[in-house]
Amino acid sequence: MKKFHLTAGPSELYFTVEQHIQQALKDNVAVISHRSGAFQEIFAFTVKQVKEMLGVPEDYHVVFTGSATEVWERLAQDCIAQKSAHFVNGSFSERFHAFAEAWGHQTQKIEKPLGEGFSEADFNIDADVDLISITQNETSTGVQFPVEDIYKIREENPDALITIDAVSSIPYLDIDFTKIDSLYFSVQKGMGCPAGLGVWIFNEKCVERAKSLKADGRLMGGYHDMFTLLKNAAKNMTPATPNAIAIYTLGKVCEDMIRREMKIIRSEADYKSSLLYAAVGAHKDLDYAVKEERVRSKTVIVIEVKEGRDAKALMAYLSEQGLEVSTGYGPNKATQVRIANFPTISKEVYFRLVDLIEAW
Repeated sequence: MKKFHLTAGPSELYFTVEQHIQQALKDNVAVISHRSGAFQEIFAFTVKQVKEMLGVPEDYHVVFTGSATEVWERLAQDCIAQKSAHFVNGSFSERFHAFAEAWGHQTQKIEKPLGEGFSEADFNIDADVDLISITQNETSTGVQFPVEDIYKIREENPDALITIDAVSSIPYLDIDFTKIDSLYFSVQKGMGCPAGLGVWIFNEKCVERAKSLKADGRLMGGYHDMFTLLKNAAKNMTPATPNAIAIYTLGKVCEDMIRREMKIIRSEADYKSSLLYAAVGAHKDLDYAVKEERVRSKTVIVIEVKEGRDAKALMAYLSEQGLEVSTGYGPNKATQVRIANFPTISKEVYFRLVDLIEAW
C-alpha cells in the first residue's frame, strides 16, 4: 500500500519531483561546480520562477540558505538594530524570539496562548522597535495571521522592518510584498521538495539596515551574512557549495505550479480545508484546535481529540489506511493531530481522508 504523508513537514513530495531529480542526475547537476555557467543558469532560473510564482517585485532579492531556521540567525545578526517585536503563539514564533534574545537584542514579546490568534488590540508595538517578526502560519498550532492584519501593522509602523515566516503557508500565501520587507520559507512543506533548502526574500530597506549596522561596527557573523549571500547571488552563485539538485528541483516545481496556475492551487487548498473542517465540526469526538475561524490555518489543520478518545489511535487508524499525519506539537502532543493541506496532496487523497475521519 502506498503511504501518503499528510504530515506537517517534511510532507508528501510534489508529484513531479521524482522526474525532475532523475533529469538532474542525468544532467550531472549534483556534481557541477557552483562557479560554473551551468549552475548560474539553474540559480537564475529558480530565482525567476520563485518571483513569478509568488509575485515578488523585481527589485527584491532572493537568496538560498540551508534552511528557514538559518534565516532567523541572519535577521538577528544583520537586520535587528536594537529591538525587535515578536508575535508569539507557538513553538516556531517563540524560537525566533529566543534567537533575537540570544544575540543580545531587546525584545517585545506579544504573546497569545497556544491555539489563539491576534487581534487589532494586540498591535500596540513599542515605538523603539525596529524589526517586527510575524509567523504567518504557526505550524505547531495551526493558527494563521491574516494578511489584512499584516497590512494594518505596516500602516501603523512604516519605519520598522516587517519580516514574515511563511514556512508552512507558501505557496498558498498570496501577499503584497510591497507591504513587507522580508519573507522566508523552506521547501519541504508546501513546495513538496526534499528538505535542506531555505529561501530568503528581502528588499533594499533590509540591505540598507545591514549596511548601517556594519558601518557601526556590528559583527555580521563568521559563516555567511547578507552581504556574502548578495555578492554571490549577483553572479547567480552561492557562497559555499550548495545542494544544486535542491535548487534545480525547486525551480522546476515552481514552474510546474505556475503552469497549473496559482489561483487554482489556492482555491483547491480552500476547498480541501473546508471539507476537512466540516468533517471535524460534525464529528462527536473531534473539535477544532483553533476556535476562532478567522485565524484557522488553511494549510496546517489541527484537530483536537476529545476526552474519551485517543489521538494516537486516530493516527494509527489513518496510518493503517495509508495516510500518515503528525502528532500535536509540544504540550498538545497527546491530544491533537496536525494534518497538512499542501498542493502536494490531491483532492482524491483528501476525499479519502475525510471519509475515514467521518467513519472513525
